[in-house]
Amino acid sequence: MVEPIAAPAAAERLRWRVVESAPEQQQLFPTPPERIVGTGEFRGLEFLPVHARRIINEVPKTSPVPFRHTINAYRGCSHACTYCFARPTHDYLGLDSDVDFDRVIVVKVNAVERLRAELAPKRWNGDPIAMGTNTDPYQRAEGKYHLTQGIIDVLSAARNPFSILTKGTLILRDLDALAEAARRTTVETSFSIGTVDEEVWKLTEPGTPHPMQRVEAVARLNDAGVPCSVLIGPILPGLSDRPEQLDAVVGACVDAGARSIAPIMLHLRPGVKEHYLGWLQGVRPDLVADHEERYRRAYASSKQRDALTTTVRDLIAKHRLRVRRGGSTRAMPRLSERFERPR
Repeated sequence: MVEPIAAPAAAERLRWRVVESAPEQQQLFPTPPERIVGTGEFRGLEFLPVHARRIINEVPKTSPVPFRHTINAYRGCSHACTYCFARPTHDYLGLDSDVDFDRVIVVKVNAVERLRAELAPKRWNGDPIAMGTNTDPYQRAEGKYHLTQGIIDVLSAARNPFSILTKGTLILRDLDALAEAARRTTVETSFSIGTVDEEVWKLTEPGTPHPMQRVEAVARLNDAGVPCSVLIGPILPGLSDRPEQLDAVVGACVDAGARSIAPIMLHLRPGVKEHYLGWLQGVRPDLVADHEERYRRAYASSKQRDALTTTVRDLIAKHRLRVRRGGSTRAMPRLSERFERPR
């Protein structure tokens, strides 16, 4: 079903022509797209197909991130994580970052073709490319458009190094392609698994796969020769930072054979902070005052972050020692088992 969007005013048209597809880089799109209303398994979503002028984004040299080029085939994310730092990017389109970010997904339908052109030897030096830096490449839209799948095939054929950060177990659909790419070039994958606490998962990441499905995906990727690490994050103060919660997620990731494990504490940029604290007021009003104190700036204090890093580092050492001593690994559910997606 296709429903055309009403003709925009001049200011709204400008928003469509200047679209930030990643925090570091702006892209130009033509006039506003038609809206495709999702049906069946995509019910509740709307897709806005656009033609990007470029698909490889260059990160400014001043940025502290460990990569210099990114690809984001989608904008907006159906994972609906309450804390997502990318929410304000929908504001550039005149869309609601609180609601539309979760359900109105911009799809760069020419991403694969643009990538093939931009990797031409005279234009490209073969630098590593990071995916999943802004919105998840394996969100629900990927099941419809297969853009990430096509991008992997192009990067693999070009033997161009790349990395993927995701929460989406749909990555296992491309396991064979990723394994082949890993034989040709450097491939790194990472899963974001902030907690294995079911209550917290359902509350804060309502569109994501069950965290233990993600844990199993880590094991399967590594078993297939595709290096996979884990970012335990964001760790949410008052929600997922209790000692027993951290112990559970670290133990599960160690048992899954994660190549590396690193914690990330929640950070709240302007725009995200207002959304998150508004949500928190509705579900855990007792935590709001603490967050307002912690997050006078975007990041919690270095003292708090260092303490969390030390705690997680000690837990990693404990669980790796347990595994080396022959401690039994924890039972991980197979992906064939059904987990109810929270509504």
